Amino acid sequence: MEGQDEVSAREQHFHSQVRESTICFLLFAILYIVSYFIITRYKRKSDEQEDEDAIVNRISLFLSTFTLAVSAGAVLLLPFSIISNEILLSFPQNYYIQWLNGSLIHGLWNLASLFSNLCLFVLMPFAFFFLESEGFAGLKRGIRARILETLVMLILLALLTLGIVWVASALIDNDAASMESLYDLWEFYLPYLYSCISLMGCLLLLLCTPVGLSRMFTVMGQLLVKPTILEDLDEQIYIITLEEEALQRRLNGLSSSVEHNITELEQELDNVKTLKTKLERRKKASAWERNLVYPAVMVLLLIETSISVLLVACNILCLLVDETAMPKGTRGPGIGNASLSAFGFVGAALEIILIFYLMVSSVVGFYSLRFFGNFIPKKDDTTMTKIIGNCVSILVLSSALPVMSRTLGITRFDLLGDFGRFNWLGNFYIVLSYNLLFAIMTTLCLVRKFTSAVREELFKALGLHKLHLSDTSRDSETTKPSANGHQKAL
Repeated sequence: MEGQDEVSAREQHFHSQVRESTICFLLFAILYIVSYFIITRYKRKSDEQEDEDAIVNRISLFLSTFTLAVSAGAVLLLPFSIISNEILLSFPQNYYIQWLNGSLIHGLWNLASLFSNLCLFVLMPFAFFFLESEGFAGLKRGIRARILETLVMLILLALLTLGIVWVASALIDNDAASMESLYDLWEFYLPYLYSCISLMGCLLLLLCTPVGLSRMFTVMGQLLVKPTILEDLDEQIYIITLEEEALQRRLNGLSSSVEHNITELEQELDNVKTLKTKLERRKKASAWERNLVYPAVMVLLLIETSISVLLVACNILCLLVDETAMPKGTRGPGIGNASLSAFGFVGAALEIILIFYLMVSSVVGFYSLRFFGNFIPKKDDTTMTKIIGNCVSILVLSSALPVMSRTLGITRFDLLGDFGRFNWLGNFYIVLSYNLLFAIMTTLCLVRKFTSAVREELFKALGLHKLHLSDTSRDSETTKPSANGHQKAL
């Protein structure tokens, strides 16, 4: 009987492993297909010639697609784990959800951390160097020569990175145990290096997310139809139509030799046509879309932002009185044993909404920063080099999202895999400072956002607008038409 029980246990373990592997493969295949369509939507079509460069571009495209799929998996990992925990609590004995267990969740976290390291340190550097390589001088040109040059560059980059980490570790920890661990590549170097990358990603999120939270109101205002209060859309459309006809006549009257003026007029004509299209869209919109959807979305954004700041403030208080609130505190009861939220399923759903909201806000804030403004992809006109840069940036942000969510107290889910092994998560002063900075920066960005119109009017009333003391950023579009076709005024 013991032998039969052992055989049946082995068979059950084998079937569970096959089932988990199949589920992981199907989930990743779906993410890969979606990522492929997203990248091909923005990839420059002129790069699709059939030659050696086309093969290199295709390989780089596949590697970038793989990286984007891993990024999407890292973003979905924490919400999937939270909702799985609540489902297991609600239906503990249901036959149809037996595949959803703690072993699968742990496996997904380990695969996400493994693939994040693989993409960040191997695949993306290989794709970039392979795209820029031409082969060493004196060798026959071809794919092999470019692969050889790429591998040499990767080896040199690995040696440089490991050397920097070795020196930094030796300077920070100068005791005997730390010096011995410097020679352990797998157990020390890679976790330490990924911990540094995660810290950089969290700092980048700390910079991008508050900016994105304030920019979300502007972005949604551009996408939605605003209410028409004391506005005559027919008159605005009539004026913009006259302006379009005037520009068209000027453009037809210029000779082809005046190339500079023609380019300026064509750009101005395109802007006028875009503005006219948006005005016509506002006119055709229904009354409920104009007067209900826009205010509801704005109120919803304000509520989500306020809840995020409130949760961070509560987390700061918990950090001061309870050490278990630390991200690297005591381990929880495990998957499917206890709810992660005091409000049960409703609280878990709120956490998931906030996590997605923070991720979208961080991406919006990332592309709103001046330094990363050139990274914005354009439809059918984005080079592979820029696609690789975007994929790396999104991978860093998405890999740091679970860490940031746990650090800020948005969720109490214990980080699994390599995400929870970072040394700096156990430092009280770093975690507390991170929460304080996030709350302060988010509050300042929101105050600046909602007081920009008043500030601009005060500068104009005092005559200081001529000195350019106010920030004429994209948010303060007080003297030019907005995306919906009317001017913003106090």
